[in-house]
This record gives sequence, C-alpha cells and structure tokens, in this order.
Amino acid sequence: MQRSGSSMAVFAFATLALSVGIAWPARPAFAQTSAHRTAARPDARVFFVDLANGATVPSKFTVHFGVSNIEVVAAGVTKPNSGHHHLLIDAPLPALDQPIPNDANHLHFGRGQTEAEVILAAGEHTLQLVLGDQDHVPHDPPVVSGIMHVRVDPATVEKSRTPAPPGASVSFVGLADGARVPLKSIVKFALAGMELAPAGTVRPNSGHHHLLVDAPAPALDREIPADANHLHFGRGQTETELTLTPGPHTLQLILADHEHVPHDPPVMSQVIHVTAVAEAAPAAPVAAGAAGLTPSPPDAAVYFVYPSNGAVIFPKSTIRFGLRNMGVAPAGVEKANTGHHHLLIDAPPPALDKPIPNDLNHLHFGAGQTEKKITLKPGKHTLQLVLGDFQHVPFDPPVLSERIEVTVSGPRARRRHR
Repeated sequence: MQRSGSSMAVFAFATLALSVGIAWPARPAFAQTSAHRTAARPDARVFFVDLANGATVPSKFTVHFGVSNIEVVAAGVTKPNSGHHHLLIDAPLPALDQPIPNDANHLHFGRGQTEAEVILAAGEHTLQLVLGDQDHVPHDPPVVSGIMHVRVDPATVEKSRTPAPPGASVSFVGLADGARVPLKSIVKFALAGMELAPAGTVRPNSGHHHLLVDAPAPALDREIPADANHLHFGRGQTETELTLTPGPHTLQLILADHEHVPHDPPVMSQVIHVTAVAEAAPAAPVAAGAAGLTPSPPDAAVYFVYPSNGAVIFPKSTIRFGLRNMGVAPAGVEKANTGHHHLLIDAPPPALDKPIPNDLNHLHFGAGQTEKKITLKPGKHTLQLVLGDFQHVPFDPPVLSERIEVTVSGPRARRRHR
C-alpha cells in the first residue's frame, strides 16, 4: 500500500471508466532510443480504470491502474515494451529524460502493482499516471494518462483521536438491560475516571455524552453524527427526556472529545435493550415560547459543515448541516430542545411565526436528515439553514445559520494531450 505524506491533500472519488492516451510519431518497435530512455509502442496507453474527471471522493480510497499495448513488470526488469506505474499527485509531469522522483507527490509502484490505497487531505487535487522503465525513467514516447481533477469530501477526512485514561467508563443511571420504560422518560448518564466538559472545550481526560438510539457504534475516527439516532449533549448534560415509539429499542452511551470524535480507546457503555410501553404517563407538555412559538436554548446554532462561505462547488454537490446545543428530531416529534433542518436556496428568511414553505427554494428535512445532494445551475447562489419545530415553524429565538454565498462551476472542459 502506498500512502501520501502530510503534504498531500485527502480526496474521495466516484467510479467511472476513463481511458486517455497520447498520440506520438511512430518509432521502430522496442528500439533503445537514447542513453536513458526505453522505447514504447506508439499505441501504448496507461489510464485510470475507475476514476472520473471532476469526481468527489473520500479521503481514503483505492485507485486502480490500467494499461493497453504494453506490459506491466517490476522495476529493474529489462523487457521490451514494459514498465511499471507511477502516480503523480498535485504535481506536473516530471522531466522525461530523468528517473521519476520518489516522494509524497510521486508514488512509485515498483513491484508491478496495479492499484493503491491513497490518503489525501480535503480539497481539490490532480492525479496523473506515468509509466517508467526498469530505471524509473519515462519511455520514448512517454506513456502517460490524462490529468484527473478530483475533490476530497471534507466529511470523510479521518480525525486524530483524543486519548482516554485506562478504566474510564460511561453508564446509564437506574436503567438496566431488559427494562420497560415509558414512551417519554428521563434517561440519566454517569461518567467515571474522566471529567465532563462541553463540546469545544479542549481539556485532557474530558468529554461529553452522546446517546445512540437504535444505532450501531459509529466510526471511531469521525465526528459522531447528529440526528434522531445520535443525540449530542454538547453542553455537558447528564440526562435527557427521551421519547420512544412503542416496542423494543437499543440504547448505548459513548463519550466524545471537543470535536465530537470518540476517544482512543473509545469510552462506551454496553448496549442495553429496553421496551417502550404506551401505558406510561405522559411527560409534561413543552413550554410555549412567545406567541405560541416553541422555545429554543439561547446558545443553539445551526451551521454548514460543507460548503463554506465563498466556496466554489459542483452543480451536483452534497450540502451538510450541523447543529449545536439542540438535538435533531423528525417533523411531527414534539420533544424539548429538538428540531429539524430547512435549507433556503436563493430565498430570504421566512416568516418566523408561520410554517416554513415547502418548495424548490425551501427544502424540508423532516426525517431528521443532516445532508442532501442538490443540483444548482452554474453561477452564484445563496444558502441559509433554519431549524423548524415539529410543525416546521421557526423557534423562539429563531435558530438560523449565517447566509452564505457559493459559486457553482460550469462544465469542466476535458483536457487533451497533443
């Protein structure tokens, strides 16, 4: 496996076969053409098997290489019309009469590999393949692929994990595996061997709770999702009023650091199984805000995880949302300090005392979604998030993001090698 160094950026890609070649003047087959360069057939080609130009890809992925009219052999093997792969990352084509450099931007596959797992940082990147001979020198004519432009999805970038002390634990207070619980009940959490600290607070041996409801353990090197099945308690809360549908459910606690990423080793409770029963007494009704609006905590906030203000994005892009100091709950679920996202596209803020419209400029995410792939026309657009309550009405005070502007790029012209 070849990996890039810290100077490389992380990228993710969609799969599509693409073969790009270069036409060169005919030469006698397999003749040694200079003191340094080995001949290749004029119709030899190298290409990416499953990488599309302009793709959005994850931070870590496997790239596959293909060739035609030339054989792949290991470095050091002298054989007519053969060579091995080199992958250029964010680098121009190297000198054609010298060995290809071997560094974080020029990856060598001297054992004859035809695939590699790479790790890049978030952002825009270029990829290009070059075949080298037994001495890592490009052939004559050079056998190179077209340049691939890719973008790494920031949400897929692995994050460093904060260490946790041995023996640290989280647990439920007064709630045992197999318990029967009301549809609305107070669930309490306990922490031992570490300190409780709000999200965003960088402090050794500390963290805050997350409650997984009917969900498996999340990825340990990513921010824990924030949705109806992954409840965040970023203000350092040690209890919550939980609303469940009648029937069996699973619950699990996991502690996370200042960035909502699980610790190393992870501090998690055992999964417990509970049954929610309909005959339980209902909880007290949620207090009404001004003019009958649902109240929100004063420090609640919604924000864009991607894109950022001023970003250039593709016509089809995945917009990702974040929420602090409140939980995400589907529309129709009346639960204190929870709501669901609405995305405003080229639209002013809606009336704050009425349900948010539901049209092409006001997208509802009533299932509790925290991301959406949208299609926009090339040009400038404005985006804004607003949280709605169980009836799609903004909160009091309203929970709105900043209004950001993005530019949608037009179709990218294919690059040709001549």
